[in-house]
Amino acid sequence: MSIYVSGLLWVLGAAAISSVIVVIARRFGSDEVGEKNLGAGGSVFSIVAGLHAVLIAFILISLFDAANGAEEQVQKEANALVAIDWASDSLPEPVKSKVDQQIRDYVSIVVDEEWPLMREGESVDNRGWNTLNQLRETIATAAPDGVWQEDRKTEAANQLWEVYQARQERIDAAGNGVNPVVWLALLIGTGLSLLFPYLFGGPNLISQLLITVTLTSTLVLLLFAIYQLQNPFSGGVHIPPDAFSSALDRLS
Repeated sequence: MSIYVSGLLWVLGAAAISSVIVVIARRFGSDEVGEKNLGAGGSVFSIVAGLHAVLIAFILISLFDAANGAEEQVQKEANALVAIDWASDSLPEPVKSKVDQQIRDYVSIVVDEEWPLMREGESVDNRGWNTLNQLRETIATAAPDGVWQEDRKTEAANQLWEVYQARQERIDAAGNGVNPVVWLALLIGTGLSLLFPYLFGGPNLISQLLITVTLTSTLVLLLFAIYQLQNPFSGGVHIPPDAFSSALDRLS
């Protein structure tokens, strides 16, 4: 089921439930009581809804920034691997061939093993780190002949450090998500925001239905967006490992 169909089902289900509650409340409630609650309840509703809107906006902006940052780190990691391979082309054998093979092994681990785990929000093992450590040892044992090879060795080591940093950022982005405490605040705030319209009466059932359904659909849609954005490697963002596949094509 696509993300668009899932979001539509969320909204339609919430709208249907809210409509049923409004009809039941109007059937067994009193319009006079609702009209009396309008003044005091409206002030409280403005405060609750305003605070909830600020919280949702802050979380969505943070998630968008995190998703963009994760994609940048993926590109940075893949490009740094290519830079290591290019720099190692000037190093003597067998270092040159070993570096190339270890980079390919690392890319295979990232794409075939780590990406499915990150997509599910699970922790990755140490195979990737171990391969990078082997790559570091291979570069460190190179015996450069002349200033040019010494410079290439230094460049490969610097690019390897970029890979280390970008890899850690990528793994952190896959495991962060939205804190359970924040989810609790979101759900409670949404519940409070949706309860207040049922306290307000009025002579027109259709108007109350439209207001309640619109509010419910909007809040549920925003919660759905947060749910889809909390892991940049799955859901609505779904960053693919294409950068690493492209990196393999650029290796010498």
